[in-house]
Amino acid sequence: MKTALFPGSFDPFTNGHLDTVERGAKLFDEVIIGVFVNTAKAGWFSAEERVTLIEAAVAHLPNVRVVTQDFELTVTAAKKLGADFLLRGVRSVKDYEYEKDIMTMNSHLAPEIETVFLLAKAEYSHVSSSLLKEVLLFDGDVSRYLPPVVYEAFLRKREAHEKTK
Repeated sequence: MKTALFPGSFDPFTNGHLDTVERGAKLFDEVIIGVFVNTAKAGWFSAEERVTLIEAAVAHLPNVRVVTQDFELTVTAAKKLGADFLLRGVRSVKDYEYEKDIMTMNSHLAPEIETVFLLAKAEYSHVSSSLLKEVLLFDGDVSRYLPPVVYEAFLRKREAHEKTK
């Protein structure tokens, strides 16, 4: 059985992420979406909220499940989950450079785990979770870039943020 781990912070989970998962689900017997800690990013959603939202967004994919981890290396989590592959989306040359360095370190730490890159479709190549949060804070429409369940939760977070101002 070929199992891939798709790790990320997913705050929020975008249609670009969903597209990568859908394409990965055709390539692998199982895709595990790992909601992981990114020490360089501040999140809007708790890990539990992200898991719930992602589970709703991928409910149509029977070979996909969602997990979370507290604080460990991605390759350590992959081994524990029985994943032989890491699935990564690449939007641009900048992403490629970043992902290549991570792939090289992961290969050093766990040479038995292969990294597979899927290039983002053109309509998602400019989309990042950080950019969407910024646009939404200033009342921009980002609905086309998010699964509906995530977009609705995103709007609720914005409303809560505005009430604390």
